[in-house]
Amino acid sequence: MSPRFITNLIVLLAGGAVVVSSGWFRPGTTGWIAFGVAVGILGLTAAAQRDRMRGTIQGALDGVVFALAAWSAIAFVVFRGSTLTWLSFGDALGFVGLGVVGLIAHELSTERVVQSLAPARSSESAMKAAA
Repeated sequence: MSPRFITNLIVLLAGGAVVVSSGWFRPGTTGWIAFGVAVGILGLTAAAQRDRMRGTIQGALDGVVFALAAWSAIAFVVFRGSTLTWLSFGDALGFVGLGVVGLIAHELSTERVVQSLAPARSSESAMKAAA
């Protein structure tokens, strides 16, 4: 599996976990869960930058994910109560959305490679059939 795919999937699943926890737990617990997810995503995004093959689109997505995770960690320190719950919920939806966009971008780039190789195979087999 591609590191791009794995990091985008982790962001998507972690955001989904915070979305669910914001509906199930009290604001303090939701805040701590969102804080832990934000710190984890900050570390994941920072570590993922060691891979130089991520591309410009994924690099831009990583920057937005990093900024959102930093904001989520700051929001945990600044806000309390239902405000923290709603901010955690909104940030988590942002992580889910960015994870989906990253997965789609990854699949489109993979599909482009497959499509560029497909005509070469068909023309090669046509040449063999003509001979």
